Amino acid sequence: MDSPNMISITEPGDWLADPKRFHGEWQGETRGAGICVIANRIEGPGGGPKLHTHPYAEVFVIREGRALFTLGEAKIEAGTGQILVAPAGMAHKFENLGPGPLESIDIHENGTFVTEWLE
Repeated sequence: MDSPNMISITEPGDWLADPKRFHGEWQGETRGAGICVIANRIEGPGGGPKLHTHPYAEVFVIREGRALFTLGEAKIEAGTGQILVAPAGMAHKFENLGPGPLESIDIHENGTFVTEWLE
């Protein structure tokens, strides 16, 4: 980004792996933003990321479906419209509870992805 006052627009094809499914990753550091975004669409029950941590907070916005989150020692069921936060350094994962797809927007409080996989 040339100037801190420059407006940045990212086209769907530049970050969505599959725009029809609204699924992809975007890192904001080169766009003047201190966040990263993951648009998840997990089709079947049981799917989701393995246990991991970040050195920053991660916010999960559930757009559709139901998920079982593991946040530290807690197990939390969450559904459409709910927002959960995994604090910095907390081990976390989630899985689709079904029966339909799980869609979420995951916001990382950092301009680049930094992930330590624990499983």
